[in-house]
Amino acid sequence: MRRGETLTAGKLTFATDQPVYEPWFVDDKPENGKGFEGAVAAAIATKLGFDPADVVWKRVTFNNAIAPGPKTFDADIDEFSISEERRQNVDFSSPYYDVRQTVIALKGNKAASATSLAALKDVQLGAQVGTTSYDAATALDPSKKPRVYNSNDDALAALKNGQIDGLVVDLPTAFYMTSAQLDDGVIVGQLPQSGGTPEQFGLVLDKGSAFTSCLSAAVDALREDGTLAALEKQWLSSEGNAPELS
Repeated sequence: MRRGETLTAGKLTFATDQPVYEPWFVDDKPENGKGFEGAVAAAIATKLGFDPADVVWKRVTFNNAIAPGPKTFDADIDEFSISEERRQNVDFSSPYYDVRQTVIALKGNKAASATSLAALKDVQLGAQVGTTSYDAATALDPSKKPRVYNSNDDALAALKNGQIDGLVVDLPTAFYMTSAQLDDGVIVGQLPQSGGTPEQFGLVLDKGSAFTSCLSAAVDALREDGTLAALEKQWLSSEGNAPELS
């Protein structure tokens, strides 16, 4: 792989938000290689021929990472869904994970008993700003405009205190929140794919980066040799029920 195309010769600079959460990272320490995205980043670095000591991590907010303009990193990994709108501002690597958006609630609240999309029309939903989770909530065309929060922590607090009835997050996060962060959390169900097209996560790079093809080749190789599937099984496999809403 072409190491000379990185931001700093001989170094590979990853970025992600702060804080970051399980199951994507562990202990808010992306450098430890734990959690699904932490492990994917570590595997990419190895595939590209970088020693752990030559991998640098920076913290960049989600919205700043996908904003137009030069980047201070080689690649940012932070549950970025690939979209044509975002491609106007940044490059994406090949996808490393197919994701579904999911609604969670608290037992007994207005959203918890919903078994269809129609039943969510009149509930107050919320999601993190700038995410496809918020896009998915808005796409339901609810009678109440979804509330937006700066982070999933803020959105989770809003769910706990009753400001929202349902929180839209990706499925692995939904399993983690309802099992580890909420005493009475429930998964209401998975939302349909927009237009029937799978939503996929990719690493974000500077627009027109000379490193994009190199990074994508590493991701593709990790998919082909089974590494991505093994990491998904290790970090994202969860027990529980996540019905399809229609």
